[in-house]
Amino acid sequence: MKALLVIVGWCLLLVLCWPLAILAIVLWPLLWLLSLPFRIIGITCDALFALLRAVLFLPARLLGYRGASPGRLS
Repeated sequence: MKALLVIVGWCLLLVLCWPLAILAIVLWPLLWLLSLPFRIIGITCDALFALLRAVLFLPARLLGYRGASPGRLS
């Protein structure tokens, strides 16, 4: 659905202002390439925080703590 909205929006832009639509088509791959390092940093930070969380909760998992689940009564 998102891709369809993008295509319809671009076609509307092409009808209203074709130089801007052509510029958007040309610049989109360049912007995508520029955003790749930031995505890699984001994935790395997410993995680092997941590892940190796993290390911090390891003692509780070893002792058998399961957390509050919806089916359990305290």
